[in-house]
Amino acid sequence: MFKNRRLLTLVLASTLLLSACGFKLRGTILGGDLPFKSIYIAAPENSTLGSELRRYIRGSGELEIKQRAEDAEAILEIVSETRNKVILSLNSQGRVREYVLYYHVTIRVRNNAGVEYMAPTLITLKRDLSYNESQVLAKEAEEAMLYRDMQSDLVQQILRRMAAIKPADDATAD
Repeated sequence: MFKNRRLLTLVLASTLLLSACGFKLRGTILGGDLPFKSIYIAAPENSTLGSELRRYIRGSGELEIKQRAEDAEAILEIVSETRNKVILSLNSQGRVREYVLYYHVTIRVRNNAGVEYMAPTLITLKRDLSYNESQVLAKEAEEAMLYRDMQSDLVQQILRRMAAIKPADDATAD
């Protein structure tokens, strides 16, 4: 009986301490306070970045994805998307030892009237990739995995930047 009371006291005390320290569950990515309720994503249907963005936005349940730009309050445009692989270092025989993978994406958010909520913004991510020519297939798989990881990071950054949008009043924007 005494052991159960001690356990109950410990659980209540830890709950009280967690609530007192400001601990809060993260919640959704977008934060729930977006200035618009519907969005059109101007990305090709076969774009992996566009499909991952659509999946995250649908999962948040906060924005409705429209099929036509005219129906949406905001339009997210993926202006450009490029991937680069640059040699970082060579070994003593002049063979590649390391690469740097770059993922550059330029986005912008505007409404259907052309008022920009977010000017064209370049987001650049990079990852280092060690290379060993005796493990070519494994390194190709690692490269693909790093690009997928960068794409997921990029989607998170785009959604956080969208959640931080504070559009000017439409009357002052004209």
